[in-house]
Amino acid sequence: MSNKIIAPYGSWDSPITADLLVGGTISLGQLVVDGDAVYWTEGRPTEGGRYVIVKWTEADGRVDLTPAPLNARTRVHEYGGGSYTVHDGTVIFANFADQRLYRQEPGGTPKPVTPDLGAGALRFADGVVDGRNGRLLCIREDHRQAPAEAQNSLVSLRLDGRDDGTILAGGNDFYSSPVLSPNGQQLAWLTWNHPNMPWDGTELWLADLGIDVEGNHTLSNARQIAGGKEESIFQPRWSPDGTLYYISDRSNWWNLYRWDGDKEKPVYPMVVEFGQPQWVFGQSTYDFADANTLICWYTQNGSSTIARLDLTSHQLTPFDIPYVGSNIHIANGKLIYLGSSATAVAAIVCHDLATGDQTLLAQASKLTIDPGYIAIAQPVEFPTADGLTAHAYFYPPTNKDYAAPDDEKPPLLVLSHGGPTSATNAGLSLSIQYWTSRGIGVVDVNYGGSTGYGRDYRQRLNGTWGVVDVVDCANAARYLVSQGLADGNRLAIRGGSAGGYTTLCALTFHDLFSAGASHFGISDMEAMALETHKFESRYLDSLIGAYPAEKEKYRQRSPIHYIDQLSCPLILFQGLEDKVVPPNQAEMMFAALQAKGIPVAYLPFEGEQHGFRRAENIKRSLEAELYFYGKVFGFELAAPVEPVEIVNL
Repeated sequence: MSNKIIAPYGSWDSPITADLLVGGTISLGQLVVDGDAVYWTEGRPTEGGRYVIVKWTEADGRVDLTPAPLNARTRVHEYGGGSYTVHDGTVIFANFADQRLYRQEPGGTPKPVTPDLGAGALRFADGVVDGRNGRLLCIREDHRQAPAEAQNSLVSLRLDGRDDGTILAGGNDFYSSPVLSPNGQQLAWLTWNHPNMPWDGTELWLADLGIDVEGNHTLSNARQIAGGKEESIFQPRWSPDGTLYYISDRSNWWNLYRWDGDKEKPVYPMVVEFGQPQWVFGQSTYDFADANTLICWYTQNGSSTIARLDLTSHQLTPFDIPYVGSNIHIANGKLIYLGSSATAVAAIVCHDLATGDQTLLAQASKLTIDPGYIAIAQPVEFPTADGLTAHAYFYPPTNKDYAAPDDEKPPLLVLSHGGPTSATNAGLSLSIQYWTSRGIGVVDVNYGGSTGYGRDYRQRLNGTWGVVDVVDCANAARYLVSQGLADGNRLAIRGGSAGGYTTLCALTFHDLFSAGASHFGISDMEAMALETHKFESRYLDSLIGAYPAEKEKYRQRSPIHYIDQLSCPLILFQGLEDKVVPPNQAEMMFAALQAKGIPVAYLPFEGEQHGFRRAENIKRSLEAELYFYGKVFGFELAAPVEPVEIVNL
């Protein structure tokens, strides 16, 4: 006989509180291996969202390297990544406040090594040290001609505090991924131009690297060896024997290739994705254990695997490991990666390739949560428009202490991920468990346009953003209602950034959902095309159409122009320093709904950019959204939270 408390869905008491999430949870990022040491970044909500570089060695354990108030985060492309590199124990990193590069010797304090030209005038990312010549090769984003568009280039820096960089490759709109050959004599990099994003088409270039009489880097014999406007290249990397490898989607799938000095050869063709969308710098989905052994991450039908690929016998052997993730690095016979599982939060994992032993170097949360409160992701493939199928993960309401009345179906929260060229996965997310442990079902949708299912699936969104993604999210909800897993009268949709746009379109152009939450979402596509930062300034060319030629289509896809069609409650969250989706996007929507008399709430946050990083703001937004759903769907919260002013309710 069950001893569970019978209570309505949404009203269940849960140990997974907002305080728990922000107080005991950090974000783990960019991995770097240098000799016997492993480095990574930690984003700490309780330190104002500051990013700290952490060093780990077997002898000394973990040590924080970045002293407050320094914040190891670059703003190149606004999304950043590749904010630091390490060479012989010396760390070189970008500081968020001034965007200068700092050099930190072993045991020393950080000192700036690029000139002070005004906060953010020059920004740096994706560096690699040429130790033979004492130079840093990296990407530079030059804002000195603002308000004109920033200039991106591949530069060489002396690291003496006086150098702003010598341009080695310039003239294109974007550069990334410089990699130096083992003998230091060749340099490879990626480049692309508007209107392409890096997952649309990039070029892989290779050049001979030299030094002139003044000790400056020079490039010669530069040539494009792969890629183009319709082929996305990802992560060039040199093997220990000096062979250049990379990932290309020319077969529809991001697969591995190598350059033999004359032509390219496929390494191991598979109907899987070895690559990811290059939203940030510093990604790594494969590395070399030796010249004949490659350790790689790949995803197939939404499921991720780490495997050993023998380059001689062409045998692929998946590892039997509980954690699966990317950010792959190899050092001294150890596989170091950032992974998670359906029941374990993200962790930095050290896997001994010889013995199979695993050590956790860091965890996103050290909280121990009873499995009885954890909903396990259930992969779902569901029918959608035009006879196609789409993908999602369903999380049923789960709480060992509670059950709902027999005649009640749970409310369902549909998650629309950001990007939109991105993907969700089945790794444990405490923010999802926050909802499911309270009796709210969640479906996390990989709508058409998501990555992980091939280039064709990724390009379903071309010209149809605001249509295909919305229809897929709606059909995910309909499918679960048809299976008896959700209450069709209590469907909500939420998302951040691009997911916020999908949310607003779903509420405006469809009548399926009863509520929604937009986190820094886009409401006016024309304003987005005119006001956003360089990296995404032509992104909408492929997703909607060229602007201004397709101006009318931009208007038709903008919820702000069709407020008369929106008739359900909405809550909006916005960082006031957001350079990706400016605050006026949320402010316009709030004002319009307020004037129309629709229940609406708006929570702006000082000091936040694109995505919230401060503990108090993460807590406030989570609890505010729960409060909002409680009012809209009519359930009482198990524990009181700070009320939210919902205008017109």
